[in-house]
Amino acid sequence: MPKLLLRTLFAALLLLALLPAAAWLFFPWYARSLLDFALKDKPFRIEVSGIDLPTTSGIGFHSLKAIITTQPDCCNSEAVTYTLSLTNGFISWRLTTPNQWETDGFQSWLVGATFLLKADSLTINPKPEQFIFSDRNPRINLDIVVSSNKNSAISIKPLSASYTINGATVQHEKIGVEGISYNIRLSDAGHWQQPLDTLRVEKLVSNGNLLPVHHFKALFGSKRDPLKPCTLTLSDCSVELFQWKASTEHLEYDQKKKLSRFTINLAEIPLNKLPGFNLGGKKTPFATGQVRSSLPIEFKDSTLLVRNAMIVAKKGSKIILYTKEHNPFFSIDIGVIKGKDELLKNLNATITLNNKNNKFSGLTLSDLSATLLGGKISSTPVSVDQSTKISPFTLALSNIKILDRISLQGDFKGSLQGEVSGIVPLAVTNKSVSIQNASLQSSGKGHVTIAPPSKQQHTSERIFGPEKPDADYTFSEPNLLLNRTIDGYTTINFKLKHLQRKTSGGELALLSPEGRLSLRQNRLKPDLVSLSNFTTGFLDGTVAIKNMNFDLSRNEGETTLLLNNIPLQKMLDLQGTKKIYATGTLRGSIPVKIKNEMFEIMDGAMNAEQSGQIIYATTPEERAAANQGLRTTYEALSNFLYVQLASSISMTPDGRSVITIHLNGSNPDFQSGRPVELNLNVQQNLLDLLRTLSISSNIDQIISEKSLQMQKK
Repeated sequence: MPKLLLRTLFAALLLLALLPAAAWLFFPWYARSLLDFALKDKPFRIEVSGIDLPTTSGIGFHSLKAIITTQPDCCNSEAVTYTLSLTNGFISWRLTTPNQWETDGFQSWLVGATFLLKADSLTINPKPEQFIFSDRNPRINLDIVVSSNKNSAISIKPLSASYTINGATVQHEKIGVEGISYNIRLSDAGHWQQPLDTLRVEKLVSNGNLLPVHHFKALFGSKRDPLKPCTLTLSDCSVELFQWKASTEHLEYDQKKKLSRFTINLAEIPLNKLPGFNLGGKKTPFATGQVRSSLPIEFKDSTLLVRNAMIVAKKGSKIILYTKEHNPFFSIDIGVIKGKDELLKNLNATITLNNKNNKFSGLTLSDLSATLLGGKISSTPVSVDQSTKISPFTLALSNIKILDRISLQGDFKGSLQGEVSGIVPLAVTNKSVSIQNASLQSSGKGHVTIAPPSKQQHTSERIFGPEKPDADYTFSEPNLLLNRTIDGYTTINFKLKHLQRKTSGGELALLSPEGRLSLRQNRLKPDLVSLSNFTTGFLDGTVAIKNMNFDLSRNEGETTLLLNNIPLQKMLDLQGTKKIYATGTLRGSIPVKIKNEMFEIMDGAMNAEQSGQIIYATTPEERAAANQGLRTTYEALSNFLYVQLASSISMTPDGRSVITIHLNGSNPDFQSGRPVELNLNVQQNLLDLLRTLSISSNIDQIISEKSLQMQKK
């Protein structure tokens, strides 16, 4: 019996010794049951697989999945289930020494524990939110306290939790956010509210393709505005948009509407870095200066809405065109000017992120409209692909106050006034701009002065005058039809209500001039400028040029002036005659060659378009003082009815000219209307005519001499 008792006692002691070992050895098999029992009736569950044998410092596992469901509330209309997945993790712990004290005669004890969870990866996948949060090598700390009360009940209370996110990602549909860094610090003392901390995002991608948004930074905490309980707010935000620095004071996300709102402020962006403005080189930039902007944006899914944005160009910002010698000759000041409208405001647009074959392919701008320089501008949809290639689009302009911002330089000076309206179809690449049938019109006017540099006196100075070679041009109501190919071939169909040229010697007015200019038409002759289909009102008639090619490099060209329906009286008035009255109109063809600043006329001709009347007026005193022969001539020319009037004109480059006039007709009141034939030769320097626009000629004397010749016949 004693031996049996001893054996039984030994077996019991052995069993007691083996129970912990067995519990430790079989822990991976019954741990799941213990966990399910502990979480019974809880709003979440945990699934663990691949549990390792525990040690005194912790326990490892292959995978752990926590599934938590939140109920619908005022911000979310449906329940959301969060699935947290950890792989290849290890939970370690560290206990603090228990403290004991007496309360109401009962002894209580308190012990603390710090848990550290490490894993290879962590993913959070909420449904139906449909985004996935992923982090590699997460480290999560949890501090708890274990206590007992007078009923010997044990309670566990969490004190704090922390999680340092470094390099995490979030994927939502086709948009990915990468390089997320943030410090989560929650505590019982802080009522489990996340304090403000810096949130960083390195880049934004779409299907693995980098979007032009990088290095986002903001302050974020979980405390919410009581007036906006469903809104998450980020403050003091900054980001790099394309290659520019941008900032916003607040970025709000409405959980109920799934909508983000923020205002991007861009400061000091170089104008020549913007798409479409980065043309030219360092010495001849297409645009200079800087712009800043304020862009209120609403973002939902893959669509950004821009509402009432503003873009302001810094004072002195310009768009510049150059001569072939790389000298500026034309510029538009788009900067801030006191008393004038800002560059762009009330900008509205819809920006959609495009995808092709499940990859990001670019952006599309639609519903684009704005107030530009005090007028209205709108555009058809514009697409920009990954290589920044911009699709063709059309701008509609209405009352744009741009003319008074245009400056002419070099040999050109002047001022323009008025507003511009029209339609401008554009195609923009990294290297050039093409325009197709752009129609622009204005009710304004302009004044342009051509002031060539002073040179030594030569023949052309007789045109302009040696002291003041300037020529002033004024025009009104321009109307343009513009085309430009991608390689620079440009045509401008123009029409003006009025064009006037004024020099120190006189004025020349053209009514409703219109025509077509062609630039860079011949790639082998880029300096060739063509004027075609030109017509204008002149002296109540018309002047036309079918075609004129002018070589800017050689400063030469030739054409033929076609005159139609020019009143004979106007031509006589132009030449300064005071005693001749005439009816009828002229038509003519005058070939002109231009070389440098000189021109010549070869075998030009002008003829009357129909018969007419010429009256040479004399006073009674002149007739009384004249001899019989001259008095007879006066009588013949007092009512001369011509049936033929023909003239020819030639002029050498130095201005010497010969004009021949042939008249054939009769006077019904003179010698019973017998036929009279008259030939006149006028030798003048026509450069003086162009300079003064009137010839102080001796036509009256020539007629008198011809009358004497008639008397001798």
